[in-house]
Amino acid sequence: MISREHEGVKWLEFEIFQEFKELAHGVFLRKGGLDLGKQADAAIMQRQRDKVKRCLRLEALVFGKHQHADVIIEFPWEGVEVSCDGIFTEVLQQGLMVAHADCQAVLFYDPYKKVIANIHCGWRGNVANILGKAVRVLNRQKGCRPQDLLVGISPSLGPEKAEFINYKEEFPKAFKAYEVKPCFFNLWAISRDQLLQEGVLLQHIEIASLCTHTGGDDFFSYRRDRDTKRNATVIALQK
Repeated sequence: MISREHEGVKWLEFEIFQEFKELAHGVFLRKGGLDLGKQADAAIMQRQRDKVKRCLRLEALVFGKHQHADVIIEFPWEGVEVSCDGIFTEVLQQGLMVAHADCQAVLFYDPYKKVIANIHCGWRGNVANILGKAVRVLNRQKGCRPQDLLVGISPSLGPEKAEFINYKEEFPKAFKAYEVKPCFFNLWAISRDQLLQEGVLLQHIEIASLCTHTGGDDFFSYRRDRDTKRNATVIALQK
């Protein structure tokens, strides 16, 4: 991933998206005071969102209040916030934002149809195969071919920290193949393979391979800190 900085705010960008000048995106780091957590004061939250908009030169940010399910909707809608787990759009200058800690924010871009999506995918999202659903939704509603989609999987809980002691009750049996040691699972590989199964090309998938749990200087982590602070990942189409 590529590091960027503006006004003291730092973020990361995926290499796979760099050639597309019409695309703005970023995984914002905790350095620079960004925290999109649930307990932040409303005025502070607005200032932080304004920072994100300035960094990416956006007119507006929209975001979903994730449900840890598989609800994917199209923007625009009425208001700024809506309950969902994924958002897609072809509207310009509208940043799609996901707040997350150890969960994955998964960015999609179809450079032919000029459609973007931002999907919140925690382990429950993997169980529900929300990424596979996202590919199907984009194909059905926007005509995006799976082989044209470019996908970036954000920093999130890595295999060495993804412990699930109740995995026999929580995971389908097929996830056993992703167990790297007793009770620890490679969620990055699960997401990759769920995308591949829907026809996304391997060379079109970029996994950050950065663990939020071990990257304490850069990322918030619920499993590590047990608080509500969140990282922010954004994607937008520029004018």
